[in-house]
Amino acid sequence: MPVITAQPYEYSFPTGKIALVVIDMQRDFVEEGGFGSVLGNDVRPLAAIVPTVRRLLDGFRAAKLPIIHTREGHRPDLTDCPPSKRARGKGALGIGDKGPMGRILIDGEPGNDLVPALVALPGETVIVKPGKGAFYATRLGHLLETQGISHLVFAGVTTEVCVQTTMREANDRGYECLLAEDATESYFPEFKAATLAMIRAQGGIVGWTAPTDTIVKALR
Repeated sequence: MPVITAQPYEYSFPTGKIALVVIDMQRDFVEEGGFGSVLGNDVRPLAAIVPTVRRLLDGFRAAKLPIIHTREGHRPDLTDCPPSKRARGKGALGIGDKGPMGRILIDGEPGNDLVPALVALPGETVIVKPGKGAFYATRLGHLLETQGISHLVFAGVTTEVCVQTTMREANDRGYECLLAEDATESYFPEFKAATLAMIRAQGGIVGWTAPTDTIVKALR
């Protein structure tokens, strides 16, 4: 069984039963003019991980392993967006409002697309999720079950919100979860650091963490 040098200890995975989940590497969060920058965040740290996420994608593609991309987005009529979520933050613009990249966090709008360097290739799954976690109100659980997946590698943004939420959802469902440390990012460095510590605390209570190059090397 292949082994990845990780924290808090080695992560082993069965060949053919591991998949990559790339969380929300979409223009709304990563590029200037998207929802992230509209909220007043510096998006440059998120944009900086795009080449690293691409290396991880390329590693999984070379190994011919399943890849799942997620985008946080809502229906144009917002029937899948709770009023409490839309009202949160009290910013100048909110979910569904017209922004520089079209309506914010609306499926089908330019800002909701994956960044160009990380677009899904034919055969890769793209899941549009209305919540923070990728299992809520999506077909992710069924997809993983039908493919016999037991181990998941995670990348994407933001570390402490959608990435961590999905990892915790996966952990509760019995999946063995590994986070690529340098292929995830937050608008707040201290939040990322705290999340990595929480994930691998108490003997890996949520999962493991490891650098991208270490993961890709093991896949070979």
